[in-house]
Amino acid sequence: MIKFSIITCTYNAGEFLQRTVDSVLAQTYPSIEHILMDGASKDDTLSIIQGYVEKNKKENSPHDIIVHSEPDKGLYDAMNKGIRQASGHYLLFLNAGDVFPSDDTLSKVARVGEEADPLPGVLYGDTDIVDADGNFLSHRRLSPPDHLTWKSFIHGMLVCHQAFYARADLAKANLYNLDYRFSADVDWCVRVMKSAEEKNVSLKRVPYVVVHYLDGGMTNKNHRASLKERFAIMCRHYGFLRTFFMHVWFVFRAVLKK
Repeated sequence: MIKFSIITCTYNAGEFLQRTVDSVLAQTYPSIEHILMDGASKDDTLSIIQGYVEKNKKENSPHDIIVHSEPDKGLYDAMNKGIRQASGHYLLFLNAGDVFPSDDTLSKVARVGEEADPLPGVLYGDTDIVDADGNFLSHRRLSPPDHLTWKSFIHGMLVCHQAFYARADLAKANLYNLDYRFSADVDWCVRVMKSAEEKNVSLKRVPYVVVHYLDGGMTNKNHRASLKERFAIMCRHYGFLRTFFMHVWFVFRAVLKK
């Protein structure tokens, strides 16, 4: 049976964390570990986590919960700590405010993964955007292709970070680059997919919405800096000229849509 390691990194996330842990607790799939990496929060985040741990025990849930609370060097450092802790076959990141669309989401993902031998390097699905109250806003603008490769991301981040399930061995060999402050997730996804190609393992699409993503994350709040960083990342992986002309096309396409 595939085991999933869900990693949730928090810092003063009390406003949105409850619905995320409730969503994980509601998953009917049994083989789950939930790793909560907290950056020494000063609000009610830790009390929410403690309540979650107690409720998990009370309901005799088969899920394992691992909690660490200590200062870190930022989100991507916390994510790296979570990756190192993970013991599952796949790991995924679920931020405070993000939730699974249904109680059987991980069961659906597991079924797709188990169809392949060897296990795919990445399992990926669709994303819906929700507001602060959990209400549906839209389908994510960029949709994942049926056939994904690391080269696909020249067209943008076609798979939402939270809808990208990385095989743990590939993730552990490709930690987040802490030189990037806002878009290290793009670089990480590309490097994981490159490693999958080197090992000759597939990237498999899950034909479902696998996450409801809370609108307005760190990248949105630092949009200009994030765009500059993404350009540098794409140049690193795809070369300057190809990246430059692709961005010219992005601008032209945006003008045509107006």
